[in-house]
Amino acid sequence: MRWIVAALLALLAFPACAQDVSGSARAVDGDSLDFGGIAVRIHGIDAPELAQTCERAGSTWSCGREAAAKLAALVAGGSVYCQQRDYDDHGRVVAACRVGSTDLGDAMVSAGLAVAFTQFSTQYVGAEARARDAKIGLWAGSFQMPADYRAANPRPAARPDTRARSIAPDRPAQPSGTFFRNCKEAWAAGAAPIYRGQPGYRPEMDGDGDGIACEPYRGR
Repeated sequence: MRWIVAALLALLAFPACAQDVSGSARAVDGDSLDFGGIAVRIHGIDAPELAQTCERAGSTWSCGREAAAKLAALVAGGSVYCQQRDYDDHGRVVAACRVGSTDLGDAMVSAGLAVAFTQFSTQYVGAEARARDAKIGLWAGSFQMPADYRAANPRPAARPDTRARSIAPDRPAQPSGTFFRNCKEAWAAGAAPIYRGQPGYRPEMDGDGDGIACEPYRGR
């Protein structure tokens, strides 16, 4: 009986329709990956935003760009495996990701280029403490926590691009208020791929920024 209860609790703790993703990936920023149209947010860490700058030795440096470059180097040429933990507010898969034996979250926090996102996980608190004590990466100077930076610098709302409608293939019309939490829902509804300007399109689901969200994933 105990193992049945434990199994039920495990199922309740994990989101339905878990979506594990693997293959080649592109770093979008310091804590996000794109698998050919599937957007993945790395679980348990928070990296500086791409436009964010930090201070070190009296000078400003592009900490957001450096974090993105570090993640890009970690995934370059390797097969990335991401095990889903949740979805975020933007409909992205939130997942623990690794390349071989390298935990990407741990690698980013240990390099001082991301912080432990303790609002959601305490897994990388130790790695953060070691990076802070060693004064590497962000901890070599002063910086604004990524969450605080986002709050102070909200992204402007995306403007619909009606030009995309002329190249969109014919498919059943979607209601103007259509919202898909993620690409999986868009595919299930027969709406994907979704072109910029069409109902249901969101930049968060357009990993490569080409105006086409939820393109078919072609893993290696």
